[in-house]
Amino acid sequence: MSERAIGVFDSGVGGLTVLKEMVRLLPGEELVYLGDTARVPYGTKSPRTVLRYALEAAAFLVEQRVKMLVVACNTASSVALTELEERFSLPVVGVIEPGARKAVAVTRNRRVGVIGTEGTIASGAYTRAIQALNPSVEVFSAPCPLFVPLAEEGWAEHPVAVLTAREYLAPLMENGIDTLVLGCTHYPLLKNTLRLVLGDGVALVDSAEETSRTVEGMLNGRKLPRQSLPGQTRFFVTDIPTRFVRVGGAFLGHSLQGVTQVSLD
Repeated sequence: MSERAIGVFDSGVGGLTVLKEMVRLLPGEELVYLGDTARVPYGTKSPRTVLRYALEAAAFLVEQRVKMLVVACNTASSVALTELEERFSLPVVGVIEPGARKAVAVTRNRRVGVIGTEGTIASGAYTRAIQALNPSVEVFSAPCPLFVPLAEEGWAEHPVAVLTAREYLAPLMENGIDTLVLGCTHYPLLKNTLRLVLGDGVALVDSAEETSRTVEGMLNGRKLPRQSLPGQTRFFVTDIPTRFVRVGGAFLGHSLQGVTQVSLD
């Protein structure tokens, strides 16, 4: 069982920020990544639709004989995690709980901001997760839909990104947040822009980093770490791979080889 791969899925390329952290932290693990590029984005879809997509993506990864599922998508984590845990007899890790735990741990004034897709923010998943850990923490949320195309176009530090961030973050700054959760896996690419706009007094919580640490802890707790080195990564997408290869290579910092197109229908 320990020699099996870890399955990771997202609606597209954003989950590669989670994958990148997992490769860095867990270099011995075999990884299987599925990007549902034919149906991206999930963030504007209904919860019912996202749940169906997530179940289909997870079923594909289970067919690859994985030992764990990582839902590297905030929208899918917000609406599908419980169903995935009930449906599949494997450990399942989402990106919301790890980010919430870190936010509660680092906030000093108990005023936390959360940014994400429209679907993630509308779900209230981060607010519930944070306040379940500490009911005294106030949570202020804002959808930031333009951050995804900016990240994918390589404009994460472009002046347009700075202007957009100032517009999106102004209400959160007015509420005096000292911690900001990056509630979309694209958003770590905008860290420099976010720091420029927010200043040094606001801590950034990267769900990709925290999720990878949670995966490491779960592997160790269940005695599932893979013993041989190095691990390899296989990539699957549900539409032609051209854009995924181009944008994904920029996300990971190296070219992607052998991306396979599959159907989930």
